Amino acid sequence: MKLRLPRLTLLGTSLVGTSAMASGLQLYEIATPDVGLASAGWAARAQDASTVFKNPAGMSLLDSATLQGGLQLTYGDVSFTPNSDTSARLGTDGGGNAIGALPGMSFFYVQPLGEKWKIGFGTLSYFGLAENYDPAWVGRYYVQKSSLIGVSLLPTVSYQVNDWLALGAGLNAMYGYLDTDVAVNNIDPRTGDGKLSVTDRTWGFGADAGILIKASEQTRVGVNYLSPVQLDFEATPQFSNLGPVLSQVLANPSSLDLGVTVPQSVMLSVYHQLNEKLALMADFGWQNWAAFGQVEVGVNSADPKDLTTELYYQNTFHGAVGAQYQLAPKWQLTGGVAYDSSPVSDADRSVVLPLGIAWRFGTGIQWQATRNLSLGAAYEFLWAGDMSVDQGSDASLRGRVAGSYNGANFSFFTLNLNWKL
Repeated sequence: MKLRLPRLTLLGTSLVGTSAMASGLQLYEIATPDVGLASAGWAARAQDASTVFKNPAGMSLLDSATLQGGLQLTYGDVSFTPNSDTSARLGTDGGGNAIGALPGMSFFYVQPLGEKWKIGFGTLSYFGLAENYDPAWVGRYYVQKSSLIGVSLLPTVSYQVNDWLALGAGLNAMYGYLDTDVAVNNIDPRTGDGKLSVTDRTWGFGADAGILIKASEQTRVGVNYLSPVQLDFEATPQFSNLGPVLSQVLANPSSLDLGVTVPQSVMLSVYHQLNEKLALMADFGWQNWAAFGQVEVGVNSADPKDLTTELYYQNTFHGAVGAQYQLAPKWQLTGGVAYDSSPVSDADRSVVLPLGIAWRFGTGIQWQATRNLSLGAAYEFLWAGDMSVDQGSDASLRGRVAGSYNGANFSFFTLNLNWKL
């Protein structure tokens, strides 16, 4: 990707991410009971109104107007440890915990229209990042603070074709907010670091479609397709505290096209009611991260020429298994395990977006408080392990940053409510 300013090209690699930055950027944790299943049964379970997003065809299984709401707290522990290969002039500050606590919520509603048709609406965020490093950390010339929030509005419809087949589709209208700060090396230590800031807001649109097959009274299969969403950010970078050389080079910057593609994905899920107490479920998913477009903003040399960089992202695969156990007439326990492959190799990983594999372990409980109201709580632990990084060079203005994110992990705490109106 090539981005030009007067006598300057900003190096393109990666600006955005999510609170699940250790796995891929697309969250399964959307403040629903699925957190307690590690997403198992995603497109086939269809037991509450959140199926509006996970598989709109699943609305056909809801026999009355239904509301689903949830609150979620995510805590990420993602800290970098530089090694001796890091340029000495960058110091030794690892940046602290880049993520910390992030709140979230979701809302879904389904309304029947006759025997075969149902409509639904949902709002959630399944794509986004907020990261913030210490001011003097070794990677400050690659990223200092970065936020991208994607909030989706989902009007959907489903149609019951016959006793065993239902179809569903909807619009994914995503509002994107982008805000990033990057330190600029002024070379002269007496001047201190400058700062580059980019901020913008935009809308992107895609589709959400699904099929639900009822193989028997005990077994159903669901397939969900989520199309790509293009977020065409465009902003003029703002600079502050620049030294005399860079002040001349970066005078009157032009607008930058910072297009981001939220990847398309496919999920195949199976749900089977083994007996009156136990239900089993599984997923297999694919996400098109090879098509992911992103931008890393930074000044890479004191006299910059045209610079380009190629993104080496790869498609990812997801697998999950889980179970629901009816402990008592009003109490249900859930559990699940999931695995996601890495969208980037060790050699291509960046401190801006330290992605890797992810193991998810979820557990939850649901309480049927009344005939029409159920309440639930769930917890999920995501383990990303150690993720090595080695980028840049001593010769560049940004320097070489090498080291590892050791023991990166996330915890998701969710409360949910399901109300049949």
